[in-house]
Amino acid sequence: MKPCVYILHSNQLNKYYVGFTTNLEERMVFHKKAESYKFTGKATDWEVFYVIACTSKSQALAIESHIKQMKSKVYIENFLKYPELTKKLLDKCKGS
Repeated sequence: MKPCVYILHSNQLNKYYVGFTTNLEERMVFHKKAESYKFTGKATDWEVFYVIACTSKSQALAIESHIKQMKSKVYIENFLKYPELTKKLLDKCKGS
């Protein structure tokens, strides 16, 4: 399976979660069963907000790190408003 960066959203917490995986379905099961002391265990309504398909694990990890460093809900929400952001990010992290 191809690596990807995924962004989850919880209405209950009004928060986003950014992660990396090569199997999103399996990862979602993990998050839905997360224990309460884990971040995603604090809510029960996590939904996939956005997915960025990557060409390599290193690219995906670079993109995940970049998004987390931004620490911005607006930045995350802009992925839906401005699809060109994804392309720019993929190009920027291509050599990663």
